[in-house]
Amino acid sequence: MLLKKQTEVYALGQHIAMSAHKARRVIDQIRGRSYEETLMILELMPYRACYPIFKLVYSAAANASYILGSNEANLIISKAEVDEGTTVKKLKPRARGRSYPIKRPTCHITIEVTDVSLPKYVPRTFLDWKENSLERLKKPKSKKKYTTVTYHTMYSNGGVWDKK
Repeated sequence: MLLKKQTEVYALGQHIAMSAHKARRVIDQIRGRSYEETLMILELMPYRACYPIFKLVYSAAANASYILGSNEANLIISKAEVDEGTTVKKLKPRARGRSYPIKRPTCHITIEVTDVSLPKYVPRTFLDWKENSLERLKKPKSKKKYTTVTYHTMYSNGGVWDKK
């Protein structure tokens, strides 16, 4: 039997002040590429969305080196997606007492990097299986909750006549 090993790490940027459509234009260019190639592409592209995406890719690589202990040369962008966030709505005063709505869209960007040098599955040994089964046996099946019932009468609290 094989155990699935974690080889993916992600970075999430929320409420980034730009349209999801404009961010997707850049994200589609970097999906599936290596980490170093992605950084070069993002530095040279002329779009405003490149800088927050660059920071997220850099953060995802830092997460991978910290969590997985992997090298940046072995990382690829396995998943990159953009979701629409909340829209900030304001009213701008216009001529003759009228108002004009201003909508500032935001987006949520998720960058997931995968280390290609790490194996996805590791073989499960008999000792691992035995330790896991013993741990499952030690855990209690259900927790008993005891409740204490207290009775209050008007005489035990000093009665109706007790004014504090």
